[in-house]
Amino acid sequence: MTAVPPTSHPATGELVVVTGMTGAGRSTAAKELEDLGFYVVDNLPPSLLRDVVRLVDESKGMGQPIAVVVDVRSGSFFGSLQANLAQGATGRRATLVFLDATDEILVRRQEAARRPHPLQGAGRLLDGLQREREVLGDLRSEADLVIDTSSLNVHQLTARIREAFGSPDASRLKVTVVSFGFKYGIPVDADFMADMRFLPNPHWIPELRPMTGRDSGVADFVRGQPGATEFLDGYVPVLAGVAEGYLREGKRFMRIAVGCTGGKHRSVAMAEEICRRMSDHGYDARTVHRDLGRE
Repeated sequence: MTAVPPTSHPATGELVVVTGMTGAGRSTAAKELEDLGFYVVDNLPPSLLRDVVRLVDESKGMGQPIAVVVDVRSGSFFGSLQANLAQGATGRRATLVFLDATDEILVRRQEAARRPHPLQGAGRLLDGLQREREVLGDLRSEADLVIDTSSLNVHQLTARIREAFGSPDASRLKVTVVSFGFKYGIPVDADFMADMRFLPNPHWIPELRPMTGRDSGVADFVRGQPGATEFLDGYVPVLAGVAEGYLREGKRFMRIAVGCTGGKHRSVAMAEEICRRMSDHGYDARTVHRDLGRE
């Protein structure tokens, strides 16, 4: 299975809709999109989406990429947003980006900014966040790209946006393979998750313990264990098959999480191999080792 090669600039006719939880980084994402050449409109009522696209098309041409930021202050307009995106009423390829974070992190950020939540009313900040999650639940489930910013700083979030929308390669599926340690928590923004704890742990082999899954000694050990090759031979074709379906449905992002106990040996080695095989299938694949060096 091979991905269709790119034929156009990624931003041509593109419409990116950024939404998500208050405090999750919408403003940071919007600023980076603006730096990437997008025409950015903040806090847009979704009912005006088609009007904005029409005006930009008339004034700047249909090749001008557009990004709009929609937040919970738009209230009942969210139904309009979903209708517009589902019907393709704008005439552009639309990508819905949802930014999220844990309640604990969002509360901390809002308190640091000394801002009340727009939905908290006379209640607590956490009450406002819970109401917001209820309002945005359907949008999150329909998003093309979900970014969990809980552990990301401003520069890391900027890099994620640039990685997604700054490449000159829009029609290829962007595949990110993330290694992680279960003891540090699972990535909540993954489309797929695989558990490598069925393989022997190199941590218990003294000469391999200080190494990581990026080192050939550990990588060879992990991939040489019974069941490792069988897993890869079965799992990667499934991922490639789903990736083809994503492309047919207009989705351009896939995030695969690969975990082990600490995120140092088995998950890293297997994530690198999955990435290599997905690249061989023709996808724009890369690895992120979330917990490497954390212990």
